[in-house]
Amino acid sequence: MTMPLDDRGLLLGDGLFETILAKDGDLVLFGLHIERMRAGCTALGLPLPDADGAQRLCELALGDTGMTSVRAAVRLTLTAGSGGRGLDRPGEVEPHIFAAVSAAPTPNPTVALLTSDIRRNPTSPGSRFKTLSYLDNVIARRRAAPGEALMLNTTGEIACTAAGNIFWIHDGRLFTPSLECGVLDGVMRRQVLNAAPSLGLSIREGRLPPESLDKAEAIFVTNSLIGVRPVSWIDGRYISSLPIVGSLAEMLADVS
Repeated sequence: MTMPLDDRGLLLGDGLFETILAKDGDLVLFGLHIERMRAGCTALGLPLPDADGAQRLCELALGDTGMTSVRAAVRLTLTAGSGGRGLDRPGEVEPHIFAAVSAAPTPNPTVALLTSDIRRNPTSPGSRFKTLSYLDNVIARRRAAPGEALMLNTTGEIACTAAGNIFWIHDGRLFTPSLECGVLDGVMRRQVLNAAPSLGLSIREGRLPPESLDKAEAIFVTNSLIGVRPVSWIDGRYISSLPIVGSLAEMLADVS
């Protein structure tokens, strides 16, 4: 695909994307991904993509790259299309939508976190959807390399990682920041919240300070490509884990 030089996604970050895991050619939890993209379009005032057409695009991209029998990452991107100079969109928006595929090797068994000084803005619509304006996350991840960045929001509460959601366990309860903290409504986040009660974990979503992690008996992070991954270090401090984290990972192995 050739991208027009006046594409608003290219020039202004005006658009959305989803990263979907493909296993042996199957698009894992595609319905939830396209549901979130369509919700993002509504929030940003963009025309809704056709779900069936978007799925065909992803499947064609998998076939064209020959990755129908391996673990792959499919990125579905929707931009606000072409527009004139400046911020205002044209009167009739004609989105550009396309899919690209890359290999998705099995992730590392554990994650090391480093708290970033880059903050999530909970008042921004971009904090709740996967917009094309991801520069804060890019810089936070680069500064935390080879680990992952833990991001707080502008009021100092725990938000997320640069590329996923965060959970921790204390005293039989599963904690995670609420969406109001400037948190992406992660597809794997939903799976964890649905599965946790069956393992005897009660759930608390809330506005939680970073000191909450000091009491954690286990910490883990999630996204669609890594599934459930235990955190082994945070800001240089070793973190133990619990068997229940492995049980949760096993429960969700089919979708991660």
